[in-house]
Amino acid sequence: MKKIVIEGDRLLTGEVTISGAKNSAVALIPAAILADSPVILEGVPDIQDVHSLIEILKIMGAKVHFSQNILEIDPRGIVSVPMPSGKINSLRASYYFMGTLLGKFGEAVVGLPGGCYLGPRPIDLHVKGFEALGASVTNEHGAMYLRTKAQKLQGTRIFMDVVSVGATINIMLAAVKAKGQTVIENAAREPEIIDVATLLNNMGAKVRGAGTDIIRIEGVEKLHGCRHFIIPDRIEAGTYLALAAAIGKGIKIKNVIYEHLESFIAKLQEMGVNMTIREDEIEVFPSTNLKAVNVMTYPYPGFATDLQQPLTPLLLMTQGTVELIDTIYAKRIKHVPELVRMGADISVEGNLIIMNGPNELHGTEVVASDLRAGACLVIAGLLARGTTTIYNVEYILRGYDHIVEKLSALGAEIKIVEESE
Repeated sequence: MKKIVIEGDRLLTGEVTISGAKNSAVALIPAAILADSPVILEGVPDIQDVHSLIEILKIMGAKVHFSQNILEIDPRGIVSVPMPSGKINSLRASYYFMGTLLGKFGEAVVGLPGGCYLGPRPIDLHVKGFEALGASVTNEHGAMYLRTKAQKLQGTRIFMDVVSVGATINIMLAAVKAKGQTVIENAAREPEIIDVATLLNNMGAKVRGAGTDIIRIEGVEKLHGCRHFIIPDRIEAGTYLALAAAIGKGIKIKNVIYEHLESFIAKLQEMGVNMTIREDEIEVFPSTNLKAVNVMTYPYPGFATDLQQPLTPLLLMTQGTVELIDTIYAKRIKHVPELVRMGADISVEGNLIIMNGPNELHGTEVVASDLRAGACLVIAGLLARGTTTIYNVEYILRGYDHIVEKLSALGAEIKIVEESE
């Protein structure tokens, strides 16, 4: 077990390059097994979730090589075997193997997914989609058993009762080799869905409409390997933008797609953050007298739920009262008591997170309850006077590529140590 130790209250400066999108990578890697020849993914973030997926691929019989953010996957030796529950339980995105194995072999046995607990996140929409395509789905002894009823999945029209990124991608993965046309209505529109569709199309699939609320898929017999470059991680970019505004004296964030962050950047501008936006980079300058603003999360292109926690330390610096509502994951509040321990005037009332500022934080011992809460505590620790020690850092390492090295390069006093030290 490890912990992160931060000596806070130091202004940071320099530049940081954003890695490939975690939420794309964890879907693109399972998608690669649909091909009949090697797939090369470039810009893959070096994070624990990727390493867990690589281990699963190797257990299934794939040949995998990962170096310098380039992942080569040769799926030709893959066989349909029950997914190992230990690795499946370690990350939420393991459920993408349901769609890919069902599409490739017509069957799958996958342990129920784990990952960060943010309240109930049922997979009923995934199941609904698989059953509509002609699969039987049963839950036995903590694992999902999926099998095609006929020789091949059959394209159909599927209406998503709730906008769901995971279910949209999973149904896409299962449908690309189904017979006939599949239409997904009320589909999620996130950039990561477009990224997955781009990979599938590069492999020979026929996916149209990704990025809109109606996706049409014409099934194909075979998919081939290709080379694909992953989009930048908009959540990592937003995290560093918030950090730069909170404690930077001039930080340039490189490898950014502005269009993926419009709602987040608009909120920073509303607060009065001083920044310059260029084609693929954003430079943030010191800002004073930041204005308190209210935040409400929505499905894309609205304000991302994954960015409400990383933004919170910056919101704590503003003048006035902030009300924050997460309409996606109402239970995404476990960072609040940890911030209170650091001296923040922040509380939860019903479905509202309420902050009064500005606040002066002080270092103490805190616990990361999930990935984005961990990012929030890292920023809070950099802001705080004194030493902050963060436990459960495995959550942070799941989703932020070389976060300690990147922050150290900006001048942060931060290190990972074994808990026994």
